[in-house]
Amino acid sequence: MSVKNYLHSLSRVALVGGVTPVQHLKRLSEYLQRDIYIKRDDVSHLGMGGNKLRKLEFLAADAINKGCDTLVTAGAIQSNHVRQTAAAAAHLGLKCVALLENPIQTAESNYLWNGNHLLYSLMGCKVEIVDELNDPDAQLQQFSARLSAKGAKPYIIPVGGSNALGSLGYVECALEIAEQCDRMNLNVQSVVVPSGSAGTHAGLAVGFAHCQPEMEVVGVTVSRIVGDQQPKVEKLQRELSTMLDVAALSPLTLWDEYFAPRYGMPNTEGMHAVELLAHLEGIMLDPVYTGKAMAGLIDGVKKSRFNGSGPVMFIHTGGAPALFAYYPHV
Repeated sequence: MSVKNYLHSLSRVALVGGVTPVQHLKRLSEYLQRDIYIKRDDVSHLGMGGNKLRKLEFLAADAINKGCDTLVTAGAIQSNHVRQTAAAAAHLGLKCVALLENPIQTAESNYLWNGNHLLYSLMGCKVEIVDELNDPDAQLQQFSARLSAKGAKPYIIPVGGSNALGSLGYVECALEIAEQCDRMNLNVQSVVVPSGSAGTHAGLAVGFAHCQPEMEVVGVTVSRIVGDQQPKVEKLQRELSTMLDVAALSPLTLWDEYFAPRYGMPNTEGMHAVELLAHLEGIMLDPVYTGKAMAGLIDGVKKSRFNGSGPVMFIHTGGAPALFAYYPHV
């Protein structure tokens, strides 16, 4: 069975709202003197959009098939993933609960109550604050057991939706991009994606290795150095490769120069990228993921780090609601 047919054979729920656009960033391209395109996964239609909805299409379907009534997940107080999980749960008539941490230890009220926190609260997500998500898988298991003891039927969504089942959403996204590029007669040579919980990066890497093996997939880390991030992405790559019965995969490309000082904390280069894309294109990035990844793209073009001289595509994974939590900067 082909990868495309395998994906179509799986149970899913409709959350993304169809094929997301690929757009040419004309003014940014002129600024960088290289053609830059953007895949607009920020405009998927639930909960103000984002990349997690592709993963949740498979994960929420699995929850429903198993008779579960509550999606259980974890993240930072300003988690895009928690927002999108809450949106999926609301849309499907499920409950949503989440463990939350404050990774930057700020007391700024905008961070604590605005942005993503406001949105997932509006969608009915119940939260429990923890000091630190130091072992989120174990913490989610314990949390789920407590919910079960109270009569709930919980289904654990891992941080970022990043297990093999969820990561299939970005295998499918790679096939979607390849088809769009073919229709547009567009020869993209490199794609750039934020690399955090690793599912989006791993899914794209596996998908392109299958359908467009010459594509360079650059993951810009948002929380870890390469030595810590690479094993996370490679583990998911192996699991996806086994699930899809595809050949061995090419080495990963990871850049870790752009996430300092730490996960969740804005930096000058990332905020400059947010402001630049807003000024040039009217497109909003975020301070935690896409701003830092765009900083990597901009610097990569200036330093000729990409293969060849052809178009580069940026994968916009969403996150703009967090802007309302980070301004003024925490």
